[in-house]
Amino acid sequence: MSDATRARIIAIANQKGGVGKTTTAINLGAALALEGQRTLILDLDPQGNASTGLGVDARNRDLTTYDLILEDTPLAEIIRKTSVENLWIAPATTDLSSADIEMVANENRVFMLKDSLANRATKDFDIVLIDCPPSLNLLTINAMVAADAVLVPLQSEFFALEGLSQLMLTIREVRQTANPALRIEGVVLTMYDQRNNLSRQVEDDARETLGDLVYATRIPRNVRLSEAPSYSIPVLEYDPASSGSQAYMNLAREMLDRHLATA
Repeated sequence: MSDATRARIIAIANQKGGVGKTTTAINLGAALALEGQRTLILDLDPQGNASTGLGVDARNRDLTTYDLILEDTPLAEIIRKTSVENLWIAPATTDLSSADIEMVANENRVFMLKDSLANRATKDFDIVLIDCPPSLNLLTINAMVAADAVLVPLQSEFFALEGLSQLMLTIREVRQTANPALRIEGVVLTMYDQRNNLSRQVEDDARETLGDLVYATRIPRNVRLSEAPSYSIPVLEYDPASSGSQAYMNLAREMLDRHLATA
């Protein structure tokens, strides 16, 4: 990567829990890495599930994204190599639970992550994925301020689009106040069951409302996707032939094609 370029930073956000956000961070990250993209996942969720899902033992997380944001620890000291070639992670612990409270007192509070990633901290990567917490708190706002774009996992369930409206408002506010260049990377349908009328209805409504923002690739309900985290590896390592693996590879390729088309 030349000095003239830097990593593209994508926040993966949805204030609802259980929509496949961390699953998407782990497996899209792995898929991008397998496509030759040097990829870093920043775990910004106090639950630390992305860290666990990529093999970083909770007892072995001496330096985390908490230290990156609140202790000015260099990113290079925090990141860990994963079992997937071209994929790294900056882990998280429950220490992040108190970050919101500690950040409030800082007048620069919405820019703290962006400042931590300044000075070419991400120069060794092509793409940085930020796994945001399931809320629109200061950590999520920091991710959006630091990011180039927001990727939204949308669960194929009733009221899915209604839950999306507050997130879109937040993205608009961040764009107006702190990060004018922020855009929506896209919306990806997760936990999709093509045999289910509701899934198809949610897809139809999403495409009618959001148009080309919705990726053609849909992430299916898949047992292998659910099993892989218990082995602390992405589904692409656990079962490369599974429908979940194939879907995330397709999503990665679709994302890269979009970037090429707009470059």
